[in-house]
Amino acid sequence: MLKNILFFSCLFISFFSKAQELKSPSEFLGYELGTRFTRHHQVVEYYNYLAKTAYDRVQLIEYGKTNEYRPLLLAYISSAGNMQDLEKIRQSHIANTDGTGDPSKAIVWLSYNVHGNESVSTEASMLTIFDLLTIKSDYLENTVVIMDPCINPDGRDRYVNWYNQHKNTPFEVDPNSKEHHEGWWSGRSNHYMFDLNRDWAWLTQKESQQRLPYYQKWLPHIHVDFHEQSVDSPYYFAPASEPFHEVITDFQRAFQVTIGKNHAKYFDANGWFYFTKERFDLFYPSYGDTYPMYSGAIGMTYEQGGSGRAGLGVITENGDTLTLKDRIAHHYTTGISTVEVAAKNIAALNSEIRKFYAPKNYKYNSFVLSGNDDQLRKLTSLMKEHQLAFSYTNATTLKGFNYTTGKTGSFKTKEGSILVSTKQKKGTLVKVLFEPNAVLSDSLTYDITAWSLPYAYGLEAIATKVIIDGNTSNTVAEVNNTDLNKNAYGYLTDWNGMDDARFLAELLQKNIKVRTAQEKFTLHGQNYEPGTLIITKGDNEQIVDLGSTLENLAKKHHKKLNSVETGFVDRGKDFGSDDVKMIAPPKIAVLTGEPTNTLRYGEIWHFFEQQLMYPMTALDTEYLSEVNLETYNVLILPDGDGYQSFLDSSMQEKINDWIDKGGKLIAMGSSLSGLADKDWISLKSKKMAKDSTFIQPEIYGDVAREEMKEEITGAIFKTKVDNTHPMAFGYNEMYFTLKLGNNAYHFLEEGSVAYIEDNSKPVAGFAGSLAQKKMKNTLVYGVQELGEGSIIYMIDNPLFRGFWENGKLFFANALFMVN
Repeated sequence: MLKNILFFSCLFISFFSKAQELKSPSEFLGYELGTRFTRHHQVVEYYNYLAKTAYDRVQLIEYGKTNEYRPLLLAYISSAGNMQDLEKIRQSHIANTDGTGDPSKAIVWLSYNVHGNESVSTEASMLTIFDLLTIKSDYLENTVVIMDPCINPDGRDRYVNWYNQHKNTPFEVDPNSKEHHEGWWSGRSNHYMFDLNRDWAWLTQKESQQRLPYYQKWLPHIHVDFHEQSVDSPYYFAPASEPFHEVITDFQRAFQVTIGKNHAKYFDANGWFYFTKERFDLFYPSYGDTYPMYSGAIGMTYEQGGSGRAGLGVITENGDTLTLKDRIAHHYTTGISTVEVAAKNIAALNSEIRKFYAPKNYKYNSFVLSGNDDQLRKLTSLMKEHQLAFSYTNATTLKGFNYTTGKTGSFKTKEGSILVSTKQKKGTLVKVLFEPNAVLSDSLTYDITAWSLPYAYGLEAIATKVIIDGNTSNTVAEVNNTDLNKNAYGYLTDWNGMDDARFLAELLQKNIKVRTAQEKFTLHGQNYEPGTLIITKGDNEQIVDLGSTLENLAKKHHKKLNSVETGFVDRGKDFGSDDVKMIAPPKIAVLTGEPTNTLRYGEIWHFFEQQLMYPMTALDTEYLSEVNLETYNVLILPDGDGYQSFLDSSMQEKINDWIDKGGKLIAMGSSLSGLADKDWISLKSKKMAKDSTFIQPEIYGDVAREEMKEEITGAIFKTKVDNTHPMAFGYNEMYFTLKLGNNAYHFLEEGSVAYIEDNSKPVAGFAGSLAQKKMKNTLVYGVQELGEGSIIYMIDNPLFRGFWENGKLFFANALFMVN
């Protein structure tokens, strides 16, 4: 068993009078810290106790609530004198990032339990704050410490409740015991099964959205994200591994080493094992270490072995017993050590953060974006949350890198195009989020390697080397329907974004009947594209005051309605044609439980409840065989491993019969592995080509890099789109997809909607040489008609982490437009 010299000395032995002023966590909770998991309401009670008792040194705020109504807290901790001047300290620090001010303090932000079942860190936070207020209070003389004791209370309580239900008494250290094996829905994710540690930049989740304004308000010098990893892993702390994004400064790199060496001093003294410079890189921008890095901080991840497998104690592979007390001791040590290093390096931290925010000259200094109004609105909303300045351009011609062609050339901007420049305070973050293709120093990465927002939002864009002047106000008129004829024959509106999908979703829920055009048409001299929504008085005689109802809904969803006096079109198909189809309200079921992936199911769940606002039913695989599928006309299979066994012959027959009678199956990601190559499925898998290069004797240390030839680590590919197909209504003939792996399928004989052609080199991100060959002439999205129904194949995930905005209309089309 690991010896907890530092832990026990700090927890139980204190000869300082200050310690007697406050109750330790163990004294307050009524049990020895580390002998059980503390539920969130008890953590909140302890922090409230500290704020009340040590009111001169602790300020506690509730910055929000979770989806399950648990409070989110921040504790500000410093000396009594500093707390009296807290706002002045903050203002001086922020002034320093603006190039003025003369700060004399360091700001350290410690974030705990972003992953719910990495449960030790919240326990460690209570010991850390107690000792900072007592035996380590000297560190607070010139530091302000901000502590978030639990970023993910919903996930953490899910784990703690589960563990309390299943643990033995006393706890069982045998790793085979039930208490070391969480079920399908672990405590890692939040309410919507999202990984909050991948959401810092995208802000799709409530917790992230509520936390960021406070982070922006402080812009700390140091930010630490406390985690856990596998049971058998030693402790990990900074410095991080390659790849480092090129914007990370020499000082940020060097200071990670400074902090790491200080940690090592304490770990060495206790004989604790640790590792650095491996596995955890600093590239993908939406982590709790990288986002702070790109915002000027020393961002770091600390990883303790344990996670949901460890419980209160477990035997590791080397025969040692890892306890919760051990895990607390390690996180406590790095937390205190971090504050110690900050307290000793005030001048350097303040000097370097000022340099970080000084103007820089990057390869591309201006980004101009135009396109779909829905997407532009969504993007500007995200930029506002990140406090990124933007303006608008007049119609003009610019020269630069064209995101669509992938080449440098001329580009005609539209009136009201968005202009984002790196010549602003947060120019480094602008570069990271908007640059066409981030420089990758090493192909062995921990996450996706491409995320460029112009591609993610489906916008036409150009990156220029010169600074462009813009207008502070948008010259494009806001949508209004003041001229709408309330008694018209019908109403038309376009279909090309998520605002349109939300508008349609609400219409259908209000029992308003909607048709859609399958082909282009012209009416009253105006051209309308396939997918145009058509709402007629004749279809909706039961709706009182249809015109006013539509006007109100159009305003809510930013929709422009055109009223028309006839269904007799100038060119194309009249409204009574069979090619102007009534949209059937989808009755949607989504498969949940094994073998679906919780994160992928959560993306779908969140999409329906928080983005589309349309009802869905979750059907668990445990009882799907008993469900009458005819209750639903859409069934969604989320990505996941293990579909081959789940989709046995009886389940295939059940689903096949349902499709044949008119059901629509949407199969996503690895769920296709349980369907492809079956007799009744037209989707055929494609194999990886052999490496034709001369085979050298294998070098053991090169195996991982050789394997990367077959891998794709979140790269962006250009696809061809058949936008005459209902699955692609609202798109042009090109789409940029985020590909997460090397699964590949041949074109369909009919119904290939989006696909990669001969040029399979990614436009951004990493794809190995063999993987690129495999991607040639492969399907991305397709539709197979089967009997009266259809199967929709989604090889790539348009809902990935909720941030790939341009893919979401494909999903909406699958729900509403495909028969």
